[in-house]
Amino acid sequence: MDSTSEATRRDAGVAESARANRGWWDRNADEYQVEHGTFLGDDRFVWCPEGLDEVEAELLGPSEELKDKAILEIGAGAAQCARWLAAQGARPVALDLSHRQLQHALRIGGSFPLVCADAGALPFADGSFDLACSAYGALPFVADPRLVLREVRRVLRPGGRFVFSVTHPIRWAFPDEPGPEGLSVSATYFDRTPYVEQDEEGHAVYVEHHRTLGDRVRDIAASGFRLVDLVEPEWPAWNTSEWGGWSPLRGSLIPGTAIFVCERD
Repeated sequence: MDSTSEATRRDAGVAESARANRGWWDRNADEYQVEHGTFLGDDRFVWCPEGLDEVEAELLGPSEELKDKAILEIGAGAAQCARWLAAQGARPVALDLSHRQLQHALRIGGSFPLVCADAGALPFADGSFDLACSAYGALPFVADPRLVLREVRRVLRPGGRFVFSVTHPIRWAFPDEPGPEGLSVSATYFDRTPYVEQDEEGHAVYVEHHRTLGDRVRDIAASGFRLVDLVEPEWPAWNTSEWGGWSPLRGSLIPGTAIFVCERD
């Protein structure tokens, strides 16, 4: 959190959340890439701080079947996942709300399109993609997840798959701390009031929205998707890294990530 901002819980709508988070990621993209760039790599597809890699997970399907598939990455950041997809012969498009994040994608390089746009208003025609993915992109930060899910469904072809990862909803009840202080419940899991960081004038500069597991499932179904899998990655022994509130200590006891595998009928 910025030293000049204040953390609170209050309502934050679609426009305010988008404006705040676009600004936050533009301001913090450089620091984020310095801090996490080594873990993410330039051309790896990592789903979460636990380190689950698409090479092993194959949540989008076997890598050999990705060739020539049109794939939309939402909340792409520096487009590491899209770069890995391109290496498998896919035709990815990397989309992010933050212009500065996409500048890092340009810095690293790649031959696929980069698009700066809001996930709630995708600038693509109906049925443009075979697959879509989002590794901690967009969904935790939007006030209306169904708006995003319906847009993703619209741009997918029939039978298309959308896989997205978010902070596991149970973490909302615990302090965002990697040590022992992060193991005691400090809030109700059922409070959906957004977490907001705001400036001295009360303007939001960062917003994160909470949905329970049940909320996520209902959002998926109401948006025309079929949930085919819910993955809760366990913390692997090889991963000794801390990433914010994610750590080996917490990861060995409570889930940190939820990955939803959805299909468009």
